[in-house]
Amino acid sequence: MTKQIILIGAAALMATSCVSKKKYVEMETKYQETLAAKDNCEYKMTQVQQKVDDYYAKINSLRAENETKLQYVEGVTALSNKSLASMRETLKDVDPAKLAGAKTLEDSLNLAVSHNLKKGLADSTGSDADDIDISIDKTVVMINISDKLLFQPGSADVSRKAYPLLERLANVINSEPAMEVMIEGHTDDTKIRKSNFKDNWELSVERATAIVRLLEKQYNVDGKKMIASGRSSYNPIVENDSWENRAINRRTRIVILPNLDKFLAMLESQGEIDIQETTID
Repeated sequence: MTKQIILIGAAALMATSCVSKKKYVEMETKYQETLAAKDNCEYKMTQVQQKVDDYYAKINSLRAENETKLQYVEGVTALSNKSLASMRETLKDVDPAKLAGAKTLEDSLNLAVSHNLKKGLADSTGSDADDIDISIDKTVVMINISDKLLFQPGSADVSRKAYPLLERLANVINSEPAMEVMIEGHTDDTKIRKSNFKDNWELSVERATAIVRLLEKQYNVDGKKMIASGRSSYNPIVENDSWENRAINRRTRIVILPNLDKFLAMLESQGEIDIQETTID
């Protein structure tokens, strides 16, 4: 009887040991899979960050290169009569307060180009021009578009009403083979509660990717010319201390690197964003 009890106990112990080992193996497998997924994610993030860093290096390089070119512009040697005429005509429609701040010819060029681009983009959507802001630094064009023109709240689905705007942007990008563009998603600092996204990081990345994907598939922009980057809430334009300011910070920023000739073509476009047939004298 004693032997039977011992045998039964030993069998039970072995069974328990087998079950524990099986669970251990399963947990170990899941752990290794999690580590592999984490490493893969970190690798992809490193690649994206490297592309972003390289792009900003190109921006700085282009600014330095165009700084020299714009010195000739100040001497009017690089501007054709057509460019000068276009600039003067465009500046007639610019806000006098902004025009008063233009101290140099470069300032006037930037005002004229940004006015043309902003007018063309706003006209394409029938939206308020305040929802589109354009700044220029050494011919590097930075376009901020309010998220209400592009997305529904908490969504990365591009609104159909944004298609004309993105089509015109695609025309600009496609007009020059060497032109590159970075799409940045930005959010406010409000935590996401009811959404398919974990946080503002994920939302900002998905929005930038959605714009890039649409430009590539719908409007034939070469994917090699674009970078999608999410910045979450960490690069605000203004403090996130009011509803109005948070609305300003919820945006998509599009950074375009044109060469000087293409920059002047934007000036001569007279408000039309489709510049594929525009030429420089």
